[in-house]
Amino acid sequence: MKVRVVTKHEGEGEFPTFAAGTPVEMGADCTHFAGWSACVIDGRDTYVPRIYVENGKLTKNYNPTELVQEVGDILSVDEIVYAWVVATNEKGVKGWIPAEVVTSV
Repeated sequence: MKVRVVTKHEGEGEFPTFAAGTPVEMGADCTHFAGWSACVIDGRDTYVPRIYVENGKLTKNYNPTELVQEVGDILSVDEIVYAWVVATNEKGVKGWIPAEVVTSV
């Protein structure tokens, strides 16, 4: 599925990919995005979908990097998780973007 960015999105920096099995220190639940929690992974503050964590460890490889995108950019959707989209942009960069800033093409 393809989507178009309708609101510019600024990310919160780049992260490495954390391997499945990496310990996660869970924090408070997000108030704006249901299903997400603040956390610390490998000493880095970030957010994680709660379905990616079981018994205090990641259940799959996870990279929390958000895409930085401009209005009109076209993305290919890989996955949708709790109101966020994992997508790849036209440059081949993969990351997260809130579903509220994109529309289907």
